[in-house]
Parts: sequence; C-alpha cells; structure tokens
Amino acid sequence: MIPALLSNYAPAELSFEKGEGAYLIGNDGRRYLDFYAGIAVTSLGHAHPAIVKTVQEQASRLMHVANLFTIPEQKILAQKMVDATFADAVYFCNSGAEANECGLKMIRKYFSTNGQPEKFRVIGFNQSFHGRTLATIAAAGQDKLLEGFGPVADGYDHVELGDIEAVKAAITPETAGIIIEPILGEGGIKVVDPAFLKALRALCDEQGLLLMFDEIQTGMGRTGTLFAYEQTGVEPDIMTSAKALGNGFPVGACLAVEKVAKCMTVGSHGSTYGGNPLAMAVATTVFDVMTEDGFLENVQRISGHLKQSLNGVVDRYPTVLEELRGVGLHLGLKCKVENGTLIETLQKHGVLTAKAGDNVVRLLPPLIIEEKQINEFIAALEKSCEELA
Repeated sequence: MIPALLSNYAPAELSFEKGEGAYLIGNDGRRYLDFYAGIAVTSLGHAHPAIVKTVQEQASRLMHVANLFTIPEQKILAQKMVDATFADAVYFCNSGAEANECGLKMIRKYFSTNGQPEKFRVIGFNQSFHGRTLATIAAAGQDKLLEGFGPVADGYDHVELGDIEAVKAAITPETAGIIIEPILGEGGIKVVDPAFLKALRALCDEQGLLLMFDEIQTGMGRTGTLFAYEQTGVEPDIMTSAKALGNGFPVGACLAVEKVAKCMTVGSHGSTYGGNPLAMAVATTVFDVMTEDGFLENVQRISGHLKQSLNGVVDRYPTVLEELRGVGLHLGLKCKVENGTLIETLQKHGVLTAKAGDNVVRLLPPLIIEEKQINEFIAALEKSCEELA
C-alpha cells in the first residue's frame, strides 16, 4: 500500500504547531528562527496581528463569491497596485504559477489581437524557475523540471543569463517576448545585472517584443523596494507577484501595461477562486502594511546590517562559504560544503533555511526581522561553520 498522501515531496519529520513573528514552534518542542519564511511567503512573519484580524473579520462576513459578480475588494487592491507600480491593470489568481500562466497568455494574446498570431515564442533563461505547470516548466531552462512529462510545451527558447548576443540570436519571426526573474531564486540567488535588463528592454523596444518580469519571489518588499524592478531603471510590460502578497494565504497577481491589458477581453482568461473577497482582504492588508511610511526603509536598514554580518562570516570561514549573494533580504550563501549539510547543521542550532541551485543556501527571513534575531542567526551560523570547517 502506498501512503494516502502523494509522495511528491520528501519532507523532514519536523512539523510545526505554531508561529510567532520570526519564529516557528516545532512538534519537538523547540523554538526555531525562521530564515526562509515558507520560501519568501510569510514576509510579515507568523500570526501578524493585522492579518489575523483581517482573516477573522472577512471570514465571518464573506469568504467567496464567483467572478460572475462584482467583487469590490478586487478594485480596491488593483488600484493600490496600479498606483504604486508601472502597471495599468491587474488580474488576480491563486499562485505564482497561475500568475505566470496569465502573463505568458497575455504575450500571445497581444500579438494575436494585433494581427500577428504567428508570434508566440518566448525567450527565457537557463536555470530560471517560473512554476510547476506544463507551460511554466517549459518556460524555465531546467531539464530536471521536464523529466517524465512528455513532449515539452512548444513556444519557449532558452539562453544563458547575461548574454545579450545570445538573446539577439534567439529571436526569430515567431518571437513574441522575453521572461526573466530580476534575481534567479531557485537558480541560486543570481542577481541579474541591471545593465543586462536595460539591454533587454532596449531590444524589446527595438524588435517590438514584450518584456515580462517574474517577481513572484522578489516582489512585495523582499529586495528593499516594493518590487525589484524599481532598483534597475527598467519597467517591464508584464509583471507577476505572489508569495508574500498573501503572507501565506494563496493569492497571485499579474500586472500589465494598458496596451497588453486591453487585449484580455471577456472570456479570455479566468479563475474560480482568484480574487475572492477573503484573498483580497488579506492581500490588501499585506499591501497596506508594506507601504506604510518607514517599512521598506527599515527593510533596507536591517538588510544592510545582515549583509555586513554575513560578509564577516564568509571571510572567517573560507573553507565552508564561498560568497554572499543577493539584494535586500533576498540572500544566498554559496557554499563550499554541500548546501544540505549546512542547512541540517543550522537546523540543529535552531535556524531554518532553504536550498537553492548552484549549491546555495537561501536566506529569506521575514521582513519584520529585528537586529537581535539577526544576531541570533549569525551566532548559529558561526557555530555551524565552526563545526563544518
């Protein structure tokens, strides 16, 4: 007999009974410092009082109605997101993969609407990650995501990150757009050079292509600004958001400029749960907290303290750690030991972290992290490195 629960994960035996701010309380009775935040999701920490209050109040009033009816909460959050970004319209869904599916469909629909249905191909980058649907695994340049799922969904080409000449060479009469993460999270916290993003923007403008940013992980304050694109001097045509947008409640968003958004006419896309009143209430609360005066400035300040401390550890333990990568609180430690070994050792010392590609340990603490908790993390990291040196 197989387990009743599908075995597509290999979870640790550890589970959690409760969360408080930057901490999780395990079934082993221990209190763990959460430095991965559910993979950049619980960015306001666990049991944030404003979110708890919102969930309780909205759930007692109205959780779900279909998009066959007006949902006022969607309009409220959409306007806030439009006012705070480059975008002119927003579509709400349930996850990052769904948001990316919408963005990829938007690219195709834009050209079809404008009399060029032959333009449907999208250029992506090796070792990127955009979700687990058939389209999004095809959009990512990772063979391991495709294994066992039959013919790869057509329409995606891949090149090396940072090679603008390779991008130019990949463009054909069928090319419609380019998709890129401003920082490759799953790929190893690889920060894309803003100069490369500017070159992509110029190329898209020159060739009449659409530029799509996947900010599922980098968005909602993770890099010290509301979205990472703000630090690059580049505005995309389409951008996706999820993860921290709901702080644990499933919600995603696909943002677009007017020329793209107006192509998504009635019936062209949809979701049963997407944008329901409960999701919108939670996401609006998250958005409001993160855009309060001083919140993002504090993320920048605290991330500077963390990075300075981490660079010191990297310097002191060159046989364990190779380099620090990342922006804001979207950080990664490139290891010389096996990254899983460092993760296990950190857990032994009461800290939770996550794996990434390129032998990197991801550090994604909640944005509400305080200096005393950073000091606690650094102490655990020092002990771990000492053991592994």
